[in-house]
Amino acid sequence: MSRACSRQLRVSLTHDCTEGSILRDEAIHVSPGTNIQAPPDAGTVTLIQGQLVEGWQSRSLALSVYTDTEIFGWSRRRNALRRKPVTPSSFLAEVNPGDYVVHQEHGIGRFEGLVKLNMTGVEREYLLIQYAGTDKLYIPTDQLDRVTRYISMGETIPGLSKLGTTEWTRAKSKVKESVQDIARELLRLYSEREASKGFAFSPDSEQPWLQELEDAFPYEETPDQMRAIEEVKVDMERPRPMDRLVCGDVGYGKTEVALRAAFKAVLDQRQVAILVPTTILALQHFNTFKDRLKAFPVRVELLSRFRSEKEQKQVLEDLALGKVDIIIGTHRLLQKDVVFLNLGLLVVDEEQRFGVAHKERLKQLRHEIDVLTMTATPIPRTLHMSLVNLRDMSVIETPPQERLPIRTNIREYDEGLIREAILREIDRGGQVFFVHNRVQGIQVIAQKLQRLVPEARFVVGHGQMAEDQLERVMMDFSSGEYDVLISTTIIENGLDIPNANTIIVNNAAYFGLAQLYQLRGRVGRATQQAYSYFLYNKDAKLTQIQEKRLRAIFEATELGAGFRIAMKDLEIRGAGNLLGAEQSGFMNSVGFDLYCKLLAEAVQELQGKQVETVTASASVDLPLDSYLPDEYIGDRTLKVNFYQRLANLSRPEQVDAMSAELNDRFGAPPPPVQNLLAMVRLKVEAAALGFEAISLRDNELVLTVKRTIVPNRIALYRRFRNEARVQQGVIRIPRRLFGTNWFEQLRELLPAITMAA
Repeated sequence: MSRACSRQLRVSLTHDCTEGSILRDEAIHVSPGTNIQAPPDAGTVTLIQGQLVEGWQSRSLALSVYTDTEIFGWSRRRNALRRKPVTPSSFLAEVNPGDYVVHQEHGIGRFEGLVKLNMTGVEREYLLIQYAGTDKLYIPTDQLDRVTRYISMGETIPGLSKLGTTEWTRAKSKVKESVQDIARELLRLYSEREASKGFAFSPDSEQPWLQELEDAFPYEETPDQMRAIEEVKVDMERPRPMDRLVCGDVGYGKTEVALRAAFKAVLDQRQVAILVPTTILALQHFNTFKDRLKAFPVRVELLSRFRSEKEQKQVLEDLALGKVDIIIGTHRLLQKDVVFLNLGLLVVDEEQRFGVAHKERLKQLRHEIDVLTMTATPIPRTLHMSLVNLRDMSVIETPPQERLPIRTNIREYDEGLIREAILREIDRGGQVFFVHNRVQGIQVIAQKLQRLVPEARFVVGHGQMAEDQLERVMMDFSSGEYDVLISTTIIENGLDIPNANTIIVNNAAYFGLAQLYQLRGRVGRATQQAYSYFLYNKDAKLTQIQEKRLRAIFEATELGAGFRIAMKDLEIRGAGNLLGAEQSGFMNSVGFDLYCKLLAEAVQELQGKQVETVTASASVDLPLDSYLPDEYIGDRTLKVNFYQRLANLSRPEQVDAMSAELNDRFGAPPPPVQNLLAMVRLKVEAAALGFEAISLRDNELVLTVKRTIVPNRIALYRRFRNEARVQQGVIRIPRRLFGTNWFEQLRELLPAITMAA
């Protein structure tokens, strides 16, 4: 910066006063500003507070623009740009014309797009769904809460439902019968766990060392991380075995949650086993736990192929005698010769990476001890069992402070691009992962890359190498001895090298979506901007599934995308063996989301609970133009997302918040948007008061109430005399009895005519 000023270049920066104080310390003249009409004078620095992705230079203007990214290596986290946590219901926003959808009442149809219709002089937008034959259904946008995306087992193309028949009702009835049996079995398993007698760990107040460990944490916990820690502690202090899933994106602090749980168990003289899928990850966890617990009398040991037979034998003997407090290892921990004196907690990292036999052993352990499972990408079974409240789950969605989203590139294989990406990372002092998932050809690739980028230092690592050799490779790369690690997917899980901030994946189309996501998570773990390159062979024709995978990984670039990836993976691979192959037909007949909803209801019924249904909404059909104009929200996906969110609102304060968000993001709402918000507010208020429908028919306002509501005839008579008619829960009032501001008068009338019911 000093050199730039001495060369009489004009320099402009974008950030706040932090840079100003630093530059003044360097004796550089600084003038702050909010905007500039002309380039600054030569040799001066102007600070502009604003938002810019990256800097640039103009020789003709003799001007350089730097952002905080170039100066500090990171950009300050801007919460306004962060995508809100995504819940499964909002995935309808990603439906494209031609995709299949499910309407709860009408069945499976094909989404044809958003259409604007003018009905009797009133303009609104509708979801157009094509059904069997020539049947079409126009779904009002306030009913989008009844529509979900169709997800099936495998590549099944569903048959379209026929409107006006009992076909869909019969299909739903069959599924309801089948889920009853599954619900009984699931409840039996979970009630066994609930009834199991476990160990109730001591509360924090009786474990002063735990507070010392927490105070020594070098980072500030995120709110989600803190909540997960508290939920795990509460589970551990209960007298039944814990079985909690912690779902958090790569690098979001799941390990710290596990570490505190482990220490809590050790303080009550219980042993802890930490089960991880790879030897590399086991070694990393071992180093992390050793480092964090070094101030306390806790013995942490490693059981993996990185240890000799003699060392393993000694560790096993000490473990059986209770001399080892925390043991970390791969599936070796599940073998019969591993005996504990007093096992109290099992931590499982990325359970989906283990085989069927290992999972069966884990299933047995869940009835006996506390189990904490951690994952960045839940397998569909795990995820959906959680969604239907059959497993305790904590989700960590808040990224650590100053973490930046990884810039993702999907490209054809290009040697020029590879050379540029590697040199760019090395030039800023970083390291690179190059993933090639075939051991047979990995040395050939290494030689090719060495010729391509002779300036870089390369090393090869894969799972078929001798244990000590692989360990040495990983250690050397971690300590900066090499610039590029060429490896198989052995780096996929948990490897933590903050200085590696570029990853290149060769033949990315042949990886699963969860794998691609985990691989990308190897970079971007520090405050540096990270880059990922997913390469595919330009001569090979990609299948539809491969294209979907690559598109999904490209789209899910925001921080905290793990939950979205799990849903996409579910959709791409099909629902998989969720509850047994015999259920696939039932699942396909109604779609995965509705199947899970029916299963959840069956479980609640068998538990004797009142089935949790979405608050019954009122239907509102009044002559007001109410829609989101293209000039206001131009993006179709975003528009559908807002329509669906509006359809799911159930409280007036939620309508206020939505109104504020629209105003903040898109500016003052035009009349159709104001009307839309007013209609949603009326719908919410009417539903709470017991109204089922409000409409205008033949110049009469028609108000339909639930059977449990008795209209207040006295209030109606006082206001309208004999002009208002009530018959079988339907109130009819002539439109002429309301003034010009009839809509507001109607809102005020609703509570009065149900108040005394």
